[in-house]
Amino acid sequence: MSASTPAAAAVPDRQDSNAYEMFILVLTVLSLALMVGLVLPRVNPATKQLLNVYDNIICVVFLFDFAMRLRRAPHKRDYFIGERGWLDLLGSIPSFGILGSGKYVSLFRLARLSRLARITRLLRGQSKKELVDDVLENRGQYAVFITMLAALVVLVLASVFVLQFEGKDPNANIQTGGDALWWAWVTITTVGYGDFYPITTGGRLVGFFVMLTGIGIIGALASIFASLLVSPSEPPPLGPDVSTTELQAIRAELAGLREQLAQDGSG
Repeated sequence: MSASTPAAAAVPDRQDSNAYEMFILVLTVLSLALMVGLVLPRVNPATKQLLNVYDNIICVVFLFDFAMRLRRAPHKRDYFIGERGWLDLLGSIPSFGILGSGKYVSLFRLARLSRLARITRLLRGQSKKELVDDVLENRGQYAVFITMLAALVVLVLASVFVLQFEGKDPNANIQTGGDALWWAWVTITTVGYGDFYPITTGGRLVGFFVMLTGIGIIGALASIFASLLVSPSEPPPLGPDVSTTELQAIRAELAGLREQLAQDGSG
């Protein structure tokens, strides 16, 4: 069996866009950051509970990714053993509070480093020209994935940080993960009901960041939806369906006829 078989079993066809791979790559980095937050000693219990909820949601996405890769692999054993797919499965098991939220869960989550290394090898195996061509050919997919990722990252980080800052103040009205998530959602969508709002300096700085990024994310979503509803306009043709090469050939023939006529006239 050739050495390239496991790699082909572990990843989608190279003809496919890299947008999905980059989506999983960024999601893996985000999940590792959440893992760090779960083991930090100064994180308050409410924030750790919210981090655990986000981690379980990402686990569901990773389970879907594992099932898709296993189904698409030509040789299941090559992916599961040769490309360490079993580590993907191990790092995708939700805890739901059964395994706790300390070092035992972190050991399982470290298995996600295997997914991170594999996707990084895949992207490094392509030249810069291939990556640029892929972005240009699949700009629609990249626009959707980048916008989704930006919204997800801002939503997660904003809710976690505002809860961490506000949870230390007894007078704050953002005290639970649900409060923080609702505040982050209405702020990023530029709605801002005002039922929850930060009162600490750190919380207000987070709010300022979410307001700025929310405008860009909503604008990007609006442009994506508009491009789906409006068919792209094609420039009108300059004339009959004649290519530049054909025009040059016609001009050359005319020049040849002129020379021939000039020679016949002089003779």
